[in-house]
Amino acid sequence: PDNPRYTVVAAPSAWNTAETYFVLGVEHILLGVDHLLFVLALLLLIRNVRTLIETITAFTVAHSITLAAAALGWANAPPPPVEAAIALSIVVVAAEIVRAGRGRTDISIRYPWLIAFLFGLLHGFGFGGALRDIGLPQKDVPLALFTFNLGVEAGQLLFVITVLAIL
Repeated sequence: PDNPRYTVVAAPSAWNTAETYFVLGVEHILLGVDHLLFVLALLLLIRNVRTLIETITAFTVAHSITLAAAALGWANAPPPPVEAAIALSIVVVAAEIVRAGRGRTDISIRYPWLIAFLFGLLHGFGFGGALRDIGLPQKDVPLALFTFNLGVEAGQLLFVITVLAIL
């Protein structure tokens, strides 16, 4: 060509990055059936509002920790064992629902926040792996990480409110 042209693409704005990663976070949680099943199991297990808030908060704090650690490369867990452990977390809480129906008060009934926190650490590796696969923008890593996590929490809150309205 006589007139070669090159287009330099501008870096996305901070707002664009925040919006993109927030939406990705919401989509990830709402399309992540395994995470939603775990939260649903917690909602079915716990009937006390205060205990439910404490438990969901513990799950949120825990998965936020490992989400950040995994996405930033500070901690690494291979996806197959993480996915298997996430599936196991659903089975464990489902079994606790059955036990509670029979009048048993195991540790997850007495301290559901502890179970949610421990399994939340595993779920965070799942979120972190997804974010690592998506990639983080070099110049806006903290913003992208924060807004992805915020999107996950917003999607989770939307799910919790919807389920509680139905129950």
